Amino acid sequence: MRALCNREGLLTAFGLVSGVVPARSPKPILQNVKLIADADDGSVLMGTDLEVGIRHRVLGVKVDRPGAVILPTSHVGSILRTSSDPELAIEAEDDRLVIRGLHSEFTLPVEDASLFPEVPDFNAGGYHVVSAADLKRLIRRTIFATDVESTRYALGGVLVELTADSIAMVGTDGRRLARMKAAADVENDPPPPSGSPVIPVKALKLMERHLADDDPPVHLTIQSGASVLMRTETAVIYSRLVEGRFPRYQDVFPANVEVKIPLEAGSLRTAVEQAAIVTSDDSRGVDFRFGGGMLRLTSQSADVGSSNVELPIPYDGKAVEITFDPRYLIDALKTLDDATPITAELIDAKNAAVFKTDDQYTYVVMPLTRERS
Repeated sequence: MRALCNREGLLTAFGLVSGVVPARSPKPILQNVKLIADADDGSVLMGTDLEVGIRHRVLGVKVDRPGAVILPTSHVGSILRTSSDPELAIEAEDDRLVIRGLHSEFTLPVEDASLFPEVPDFNAGGYHVVSAADLKRLIRRTIFATDVESTRYALGGVLVELTADSIAMVGTDGRRLARMKAAADVENDPPPPSGSPVIPVKALKLMERHLADDDPPVHLTIQSGASVLMRTETAVIYSRLVEGRFPRYQDVFPANVEVKIPLEAGSLRTAVEQAAIVTSDDSRGVDFRFGGGMLRLTSQSADVGSSNVELPIPYDGKAVEITFDPRYLIDALKTLDDATPITAELIDAKNAAVFKTDDQYTYVVMPLTRERS
């Protein structure tokens, strides 16, 4: 294999692909990435840990002799970052790899490229089409609520629900739940996913890194209830699905709501962050009291101090007192623009609270139990 590569184009692809490369693995070849240089079909950089994989198109590659080569991640990454050359020549022969710049040359040992596991390409006949901005928002607003340590349920990822005209994602750790829905189109009538497909957190983070609001629409397919493939303009991301059963999340939504209170994301987040300043591991809760045109947040910790924060709100109805772990509210509020209107649907201090936005985002959080006089 011999090719002349645009350094910036290769560096960009290398930085994204190397994010999936494991630091340690029983298969040492997985600690590298694979470059396929092809003048006809385009050059591709691949990385995988066998659970998650990526194929990324490399721009600016002039192929003199087609072929494939294994690139040692740490050494090649350092060469690409420190070089100032606009182009680098990459040549692989027998058991050595040579990378040449205008004033530099590196010779590295290489492994057999045929031993590198194949990363599946996107060959689905039917699939869903989703706005890149919507998919990025879906991931960001649900991934924080997952529980990668869970062994009882498939909580180490986000549940995906696909219909003929929509996509919804759900993340939960048993104490909070985030769900968002967005529009989607279908191409060639994809079969409905079997079971409850849950995409693991690692794959979702990789997907989010590859999405920008102004990107073209993304193609998404669930294959036989075992894996997911996402195709963007420059990459294909593959991942196995999380094994296990996702809980019946619909049961956490309260059947009846006592009050509905309009709020604003930015001002609420600021108030919660202020009230949380004096919390500690032993005294984590913040008391919320809604009523009389004011939200009053109070917290007290024996070893830190106390806080009292007031936030004017357009609500004069029945007073509601409820205690939350402030971290759970802050995590969700950070995913919203400051000006986002929120409706808090509350019952009492013992029942789940529901926060909704106008763009089909719902966040459910369980209150903390605290003795009240």
